[in-house]
Amino acid sequence: MKIRLILADDHPALLSGIKHDLSALPTLDVVGTAANSGEIVKLLNAVACDVLITDYAMPGGEYGDGITLLTYLRRTYPKLRIVVFTTIENSAITQEIAKLGVHAVLSKSQDTGHLISAVHAVYAGATYFRSTSRGEGALPEPTATGDARTRKLSPREMEVVRMFVSGLSINEIAERLHRTKQTISSQKNRAMRKLGIDRDADLFRFAYETGLEVATDAPKPDE
Repeated sequence: MKIRLILADDHPALLSGIKHDLSALPTLDVVGTAANSGEIVKLLNAVACDVLITDYAMPGGEYGDGITLLTYLRRTYPKLRIVVFTTIENSAITQEIAKLGVHAVLSKSQDTGHLISAVHAVYAGATYFRSTSRGEGALPEPTATGDARTRKLSPREMEVVRMFVSGLSINEIAERLHRTKQTISSQKNRAMRKLGIDRDADLFRFAYETGLEVATDAPKPDE
């Protein structure tokens, strides 16, 4: 099942670019775009949405922006997963956003691959906070437990896991690596057994909560 997305940003060119990149992935379905908070709410009331990707500073809408908008969205749509995609890199603001129960904050200076990863992470029930400079609000450094578990994986298994949590399907990974889909599926399943993980959702959670680096160059379907 595809992850249904609404994208919100008051810069049309940026919005168009993000939509183009995310729509190319078979796991994602962009169901609507918005330029302000009023359009976001109108869309949320009209279409089913799993994850909202929204700018933080987006003036002009009837529901405000920033903390005001996020507070309204968390209260009105408690099951909605939210990724804040912003140019603002302030640890205090990130902490306030996190306190609201927002699931991810990502800098626009990051590679699009991180945005794709954040969407899959929050959909799987994990959180994703990453900034250009590590500190408060950044994605945690890998834990000792995480490092120990990933060291059990072979280089090929690690490669498959990194590409999978970056948003590529088994068939796409097989095509990129010039292997059969059965081989890729077996390597993924073997990696999950070594990590003690049974579900894909838990694999996403493990990847992002331990700071496992993702294959940011993987999700390029047009290559």
